[in-house]
Amino acid sequence: MNRVKEGYLVWVNIIPHIAKGARYTLGARIENKFLDLLDWSYIAYFTEKEKKVEKITKCILILDTLKFLISVAWEGRLISNKQCEDVSLKLEEVGKMLGGWKKNLANPENKNRNV
Repeated sequence: MNRVKEGYLVWVNIIPHIAKGARYTLGARIENKFLDLLDWSYIAYFTEKEKKVEKITKCILILDTLKFLISVAWEGRLISNKQCEDVSLKLEEVGKMLGGWKKNLANPENKNRNV
């Protein structure tokens, strides 16, 4: 959840610099996706083990949508290369964490195996 929050805080610093027209459309949509991801990752963290995979899958879907919207903002030149890179790095970390979390839940016998 911390990485999601860090990504959101990066976005909050970018959004005031986006042109007004896009700030309240695509910019707001991206912000809402960040907030959805924060909500769902919090819910997934505190959900009982049997239902976690379902919640994590939802988080991954939101994350993928968020990455797509960020790329649209970059392609539309609403955000700079540096801004896109900063947000993308955070989202990449989140993706790795969610993927690992989901994998560990799917294969619990591999969690504490001895090498």
